[in-house]
Amino acid sequence: MHINQPRGIYNSAEETRSLLCLLSLALFVLQESESENKLDGETASDSESKSEFGGSSPVPTSDDTPEVLNRALSNLSSRWKNWWVRGILTLAMITFFFIIIYLGPMVLMTIVMCVQIKCFHEIITIGYNVYHSYDLPWFRTLSWYFLLCVNYFFYGETVTDYFFTLVQREEPLRILSKYHRFISFALYLTGFCMFVLSLVKKHYRLQFYMFGWTHVTLLIVVTQSHLIIHNLFEGMIWFIVPISCVICNDIMAYMFGFFFGRTPLIKLSPKKTWEGFIGGFFSTVLFGLLLSYVMSGYRCFTCPVEFNNDTNSFTVDCEPSELFQLQEYNIPVVLQSVVGWKTVRMYPFQIHSIALSTFASLIGPFGGFFASGFKRAFKIKDFANTIPGHGGIMDRFDCQYLMATFVNVYIASFIRGPNPSKLIQQFLTLRPDQQLHIFNTLKAHLVDRGILESLEDA
Repeated sequence: MHINQPRGIYNSAEETRSLLCLLSLALFVLQESESENKLDGETASDSESKSEFGGSSPVPTSDDTPEVLNRALSNLSSRWKNWWVRGILTLAMITFFFIIIYLGPMVLMTIVMCVQIKCFHEIITIGYNVYHSYDLPWFRTLSWYFLLCVNYFFYGETVTDYFFTLVQREEPLRILSKYHRFISFALYLTGFCMFVLSLVKKHYRLQFYMFGWTHVTLLIVVTQSHLIIHNLFEGMIWFIVPISCVICNDIMAYMFGFFFGRTPLIKLSPKKTWEGFIGGFFSTVLFGLLLSYVMSGYRCFTCPVEFNNDTNSFTVDCEPSELFQLQEYNIPVVLQSVVGWKTVRMYPFQIHSIALSTFASLIGPFGGFFASGFKRAFKIKDFANTIPGHGGIMDRFDCQYLMATFVNVYIASFIRGPNPSKLIQQFLTLRPDQQLHIFNTLKAHLVDRGILESLEDA
């Protein structure tokens, strides 16, 4: 390796983290100035008629900016006041983000789950506020019950997968693990029966609409947040790089659109332009290459998050895989005369970062378009007022959830291979006769291939 690798979990790479913190701050502040203008024009052409469910009014929003900031910025114009509010609170959020990274993956996973619950609450609350006049029985209760069931299923699968040895040591956990899917199905079936019993005459259609509302919300929020946690177990780099690429694309698309934008891109967001879309793409690919190069040199970012059964804690320390080792690549002959090089040394992960940044640039924005269409359908500006100047938590994660799903699929398809340690763990849980059968089969296979004989001769 041509770069000094620090050891430990989160006690190294201070200079890199400081650089990333400053860079992320700049990215977030610029992103918020883009999101401030994104909604302008989206409702100007919106002349939809009243809803078929009774013409409900928009979900109200209010200015919940802290009073201390209102007093300090009272002399500024509304535009600059909003800018400072967003910037100050963005700095606070970034500081909090790096604190939880320092505290370790367990805390970060807990935060992901809290964000998931809040996003679910914001979307369900919109449905409740829009249709509350019907006084539907059990709607909110069943919504939260289904959230509990789905989280029990997904997190139970994760615990069984990544805490296998711990689960096998404890008898109650072993029983829950063995019958986990049956218990999950029984819990969901209970909620399903409760929904059927809650049906009220004259409101059947609306109740089924809300049943679908809840399940689509679960699909969008809970499933994808669960995939974020799986990405974290693969290494922090699979979490930080995709998020940063989405932020960078938002910023650069805004910058290119602001200075060069002429051609509208999509009616849902009239201020989006083809010039910004294309400029954001190339900028994000370049940013992804640079960020990947910096992070690939540090084990605290590249090593998978694993559970140490001896210490009952998470560890992030390993020998870097080939994905994070500098290799030499030949430059195509056509480009050699342009760049003046015949070879270039880079990390293989940088090649994968091109795929991540490409998705973040070309497909990721459609998550934001989807959220914009949703908000326009209900004539609301933000999902909630959770963060002053920023809207709701869901407003900040509309593109990130789609990106997280792609990263998980990409890892499963092109990166992750068979895990020997998990195979051994499963092997040790088999009955002795099953273990002997596998042993004899494996021995015969190795002898046929000549591998076992060569080992014995050695």
